[in-house]
Amino acid sequence: MRDFPSEPRRALIVMKALYKQNFVAAFWSLIIVVFSSVVISAQNQNVTTPRSVSPAAEVKQKIGLSSVVVNYSRPRVTLNGNDRSGQIWGNLVPYGFTVLQGGNGGENPWRAGANENTTIYFSDDVMIEGKPLPAGKYGLHMAVFEDGRVTVIFSKNHTSWGSFFYQPEEDALRVDVRSKEIPHTEVLTYDFVDMGSNYGVLALSWEKKQIPIKIEVDLQKTVLANFRKELRGLPAFFWQGFQTAAQWCLNNNTNHEEALRWSEIAISRNRSYPTLATKGGLLFQTGKQAEGDKILDEAVELANKNQLNALGYQMMAQKRFDRAIEFLKLNIERFPDDPNGYDSLGEAYTQAGDRENAIKNLRKSLSMNPPPLVKANSEKLLKELGEKL
Repeated sequence: MRDFPSEPRRALIVMKALYKQNFVAAFWSLIIVVFSSVVISAQNQNVTTPRSVSPAAEVKQKIGLSSVVVNYSRPRVTLNGNDRSGQIWGNLVPYGFTVLQGGNGGENPWRAGANENTTIYFSDDVMIEGKPLPAGKYGLHMAVFEDGRVTVIFSKNHTSWGSFFYQPEEDALRVDVRSKEIPHTEVLTYDFVDMGSNYGVLALSWEKKQIPIKIEVDLQKTVLANFRKELRGLPAFFWQGFQTAAQWCLNNNTNHEEALRWSEIAISRNRSYPTLATKGGLLFQTGKQAEGDKILDEAVELANKNQLNALGYQMMAQKRFDRAIEFLKLNIERFPDDPNGYDSLGEAYTQAGDRENAIKNLRKSLSMNPPPLVKANSEKLLKELGEKL
């Protein structure tokens, strides 16, 4: 290859050097940009530290089989040594609706806590103060009024910050409740202050005010739906689940047609007193007394002492005193040394109006040195019959 002239060759060498320098400069510029991005990203992804003010909290409660979960933050009445008693309601928490600085410019309720949205979750459909609300998660807000009225709001938007961006068109439900005065509560608290088989009363308590909200579930609907679901899972391979479901229906006098099918499956896998007695009880509840009696006649042959005694009381509850006496006499034949058997038979005769046999069996029970509860019952019944002890 022919040599370049001296000047052009020198120029080429210089260009190569500049190219190398620019490449190195570009490379280091890229490194600086990437490193700066990592630093900025790291600054935005800080580690989590505990909140010293208004820490987060969660309260969970089962109502029947339904779950209720409240997530909220807990402000104190006293902040940084400053006692704000008397300054909470109508001041820190304005009465009614108010325009919040930095919010959407509309009238906003209180966030019913601090920091982010207070949220409430229902696993099943519920009734709030008698009004229906579908299952789901909601933002919980409140408008507290000076006269003691509180409007409780369940919003479909549960992801916003507090109530700053509350919009009434997102309401799923509003209900009005009455607040009540309580002893001083330093830290805002949600708790279930009353419970029943199908309801719970959720209450917000803070300073000297409590705001209760009654939550009800359709117990029958949720329990039966759960039975149907579980009886397609592992419990479907055994008898106990079908027996439990049928017995629950018997105890609650409901869903008889399906309960009888469940009972039949339980009997086919475990023919015993409990499974037969459950079917007999379901037949009685559906008016099929003759069929029920036939099943019970088979059941009593498999019954133990306590089961036969309980069956006697079941018959007494149905005012079928002849059957009660029949079963309780059979119990005494099988277990003649049991004072409770004579006490129960005496009670059946008492309810049937057979005074003579009632006194005879109650005195027999007392002569056998019965346990305290059995003795007390026999003595009570004898007194009611006008007998001196």
